[in-house]
Amino acid sequence: MSISLKLSELDTPSLLIDKAKLFENVDYCQRRAHELGVNWRPHVKTHKCAPIAAMQVQGMFGGITVSTVKEAEYMFDEEGITDIIYAVGIAPQKLPRIALLNSRGADVKIILDNLASAMAVSEFCCTHNTRIGVLLEIDCDGHRSGLKPDDPALVTVAKALTDGAVFKGVLTHAGDSYLSRNREELEACAANEVHQIMEAANVLKDAGYPCEIVSVGSTPTFTAVKDTEGVTEYRSGVGVFHDLVMAGLNVCKVEEIALSVLVTVIGHQPQKGWIITDGGWMAMSRDRGTAAQAVDWGYGLVCDEAGKPIENLWMKSANQEHGIVCSRDGSAIDPEAFPVGTRLRILPNHACPTAAAFDKYFVVDENNNVQTIWPKINNW
Repeated sequence: MSISLKLSELDTPSLLIDKAKLFENVDYCQRRAHELGVNWRPHVKTHKCAPIAAMQVQGMFGGITVSTVKEAEYMFDEEGITDIIYAVGIAPQKLPRIALLNSRGADVKIILDNLASAMAVSEFCCTHNTRIGVLLEIDCDGHRSGLKPDDPALVTVAKALTDGAVFKGVLTHAGDSYLSRNREELEACAANEVHQIMEAANVLKDAGYPCEIVSVGSTPTFTAVKDTEGVTEYRSGVGVFHDLVMAGLNVCKVEEIALSVLVTVIGHQPQKGWIITDGGWMAMSRDRGTAAQAVDWGYGLVCDEAGKPIENLWMKSANQEHGIVCSRDGSAIDPEAFPVGTRLRILPNHACPTAAAFDKYFVVDENNNVQTIWPKINNW
């Protein structure tokens, strides 16, 4: 919906998107995919918003990644997106929803990393006379789930996919890339991600299971990878907005972060040097991803209403509905410089959980006026 609102007319906390920065971030990802010669399968878990997904797939091959079945249902119903990977290990009770979506014309593929799940999917497909594409999840760095490329169970699990459970390929996620301390480490993570997934793909190919899809990705490795030979697609999510963790990894600049939370100053504690706002961790999330980085931003970087960072201010602490803004060097803050009613914008540590706290985005133009409102979904 097209509207014209000033930020001063919004209730707070509210979730803002800088439209120009969003467009630039999406454009970068599309250009990067063409440069690497791979498909870009954006991960919509970050925004959970159909208009943004439509923007991401325009001119690309059309596939997306989701982290909930609800996201798959929503993107299919709202935008007609059919090529979908549900990139969380499948829980058997979710198979009926996947099958229903596919019966309506979608092509939702699932992932798994164990024999029990493979057998459950095969039994479901046999019992319900349906077909579901399956990718094997590969553990490339010990971050979370997945089979190691040299695990004998890799071929065993692939063989267990029968009766409509169709082996499609392999998928991995270099989660440890978020721990990189410099460009060299990040590039090493990106190279390792490709090496590990190709090792797994070759093991399966030698066993008679060619991989139609070789899927890798994270926003950090997507920006850092040099050699993608054998990889068919990259998945990235948070790069659509970027956040302070990405800035801490030097994946983006602070000025490229498109997402912010609009809050209002509701009081002061002069003896403590605090500005109190109405946006606490319920609005910003409790994610403290920058705490492990060289620069800890607490619960967010403080900007003025126009989105310009205010030197020496950060959201040092937060309660459920209270944000506590302090000076980084401990110097006193003049309450008269930030009177009650002042609007501030807070850049988030991690865009995904921050966005998940809200049901809509206020899209802001270059004049800091709200141009449109985009709905989004939450939950599962």
